[in-house]
Amino acid sequence: MTLDPALTTSQDMTNSNFPDWHGTTILAVRKDGKTVIAGDGQVSMGQTVVKGNARKVRTLAGGKVLAGFAGATADAFTLIERLEAKLEQYPDQLARACVDLAKDWRTDRYLRRLEAMLLVADKDAIFTVTGVGDVLEPETGVAAIGSGGNYALAAALALHDSALSAEEVARKAMGIAAKICVYTNGQLTVETL
Repeated sequence: MTLDPALTTSQDMTNSNFPDWHGTTILAVRKDGKTVIAGDGQVSMGQTVVKGNARKVRTLAGGKVLAGFAGATADAFTLIERLEAKLEQYPDQLARACVDLAKDWRTDRYLRRLEAMLLVADKDAIFTVTGVGDVLEPETGVAAIGSGGNYALAAALALHDSALSAEEVARKAMGIAAKICVYTNGQLTVETL
């Protein structure tokens, strides 16, 4: 079998001929003094699951901050490293670190090309950080990103006022998302503050 050279150019590989990578659902829940970030383990390329147990949730700042990522893994790790540096610069000031990261991300030529999103939380706040300069704090104690984020968000909002703990809400909501979203599985990483 020979490949058509016209289909193997780098431009074609970055356009619609190259399969899309999907498969992240990250959910943050803050309730009754506890903050939880849960992430599923699925990474898909097109219609194929290529990994089922990826770890997309990390602890930062000596265990004081949780971060989950959606998007290109290398890009997300670059952003997490930058966030860690901001947290060292502004200890115990998560909002300031996130805003400073978003400012750099939006204005720096290299960072602007990164394709990822972060969901970041400490014991007091949750923030969604994007490459277009957004640092969003949800009105409720729930936020989500990724392919199955809207499913997990809806489920968590419905469960948030129940007697369930923050971790139980996160686990149940992620389970519901896994039943609905083909890019989400039940292999969870859950971190709690």
